[in-house]
Amino acid sequence: MTRWRASRSSSEWGGSLRTPSTSLTALSVAVEGAAEAGADTQVIDLRRLDLPFYTSEHGIPPSARRLADTVQAADALLWSSPTYHGSVSGAFKNAVDWLALLADRDPPYLSNKPVGMLTTAGGVQGLQAINAMEFIVRSLRGWAVPLVFAVPRSSRVFDGEGRLTDQAVADQLRGLGAEVTRAALQFRAEGTCDYAQERPSGAFLD
Repeated sequence: MTRWRASRSSSEWGGSLRTPSTSLTALSVAVEGAAEAGADTQVIDLRRLDLPFYTSEHGIPPSARRLADTVQAADALLWSSPTYHGSVSGAFKNAVDWLALLADRDPPYLSNKPVGMLTTAGGVQGLQAINAMEFIVRSLRGWAVPLVFAVPRSSRVFDGEGRLTDQAVADQLRGLGAEVTRAALQFRAEGTCDYAQERPSGAFLD
């Protein structure tokens, strides 16, 4: 996850419990694009956050409060997860579950925050995890940035130490970071952005 701050603040979170984490590497490259576009960024590594399984029955851990406070302060978010069994990782989903702490904030959850999404996958099914993220964004009242990026066949673009070796992929990831920054700037200036202003269209039968 990444968070934009100052002139446009963003919060980026992602990764997995795996070392090295290709999804965290991909996120870091996207963050470079966000920073180059003017964002003040903060990366949240889910492995280091070390959240317990979501439940508020036995109190709220400090790490969960930090996560919620960081997300609330952000103007935009950038999410990254590996694709595990056709969806996001358990670590990512657990972190999202802790955003229930934002239910009583004003405004609640991710209201008026654009969210960019990316995944890495060993195969070619990374868009399935993107779809899961988009449903989560909608349920939390955020705005999903239309530009998404699923990195397929990760073994071909990351080396054994998790470093990105494909320049074309790097350029696309930086472009995603820049697009999220653009949306954050427009939301801050106008209270919305161009893709959020589009009117729905369709056929209506009487």
